Amino acid sequence: MIKYNLICFEEHEFEAWFSNSSDYETQRGKLLISCPYCSSTRIDKAIMAPNISSSRKKEAIASKDIQDLSNFNSVVRKLRQHIKDKFEYVGDKFPEEARAIHYGEKEERKIYGEASLSDAKDLHNEGITLTAIPKAVSPKNKKKLN
Repeated sequence: MIKYNLICFEEHEFEAWFSNSSDYETQRGKLLISCPYCSSTRIDKAIMAPNISSSRKKEAIASKDIQDLSNFNSVVRKLRQHIKDKFEYVGDKFPEEARAIHYGEKEERKIYGEASLSDAKDLHNEGITLTAIPKAVSPKNKKKLN
């Protein structure tokens, strides 16, 4: 396998793997390679530099990873707070409450809670719109973010 850095006519850069260099040429000639950003099939190899790790490069990558994690944690905290402020927690009664709201038996309101995958599929099949919230984002998750 060989990895190439590729660039399209619109100057979008991306990577792709090929069995060998002739496989790249064959696919390019048949217009089988397309840019994931703009779908252009006018593709060329981009300039490639060897991937040599220096201590400065490693420090820069680690610093970026820490910044990315910090940004992610900030977004998760804001999302948790939004859910806590705008939604009512109904716990494991979520399927029953969602049905009661959907069928007009209870006042319409925003809720969140727990449901099994089977319950979620049943709700979906009944035409009830729901979205899974990752446990890390739930205000009920006691795990602290850094």
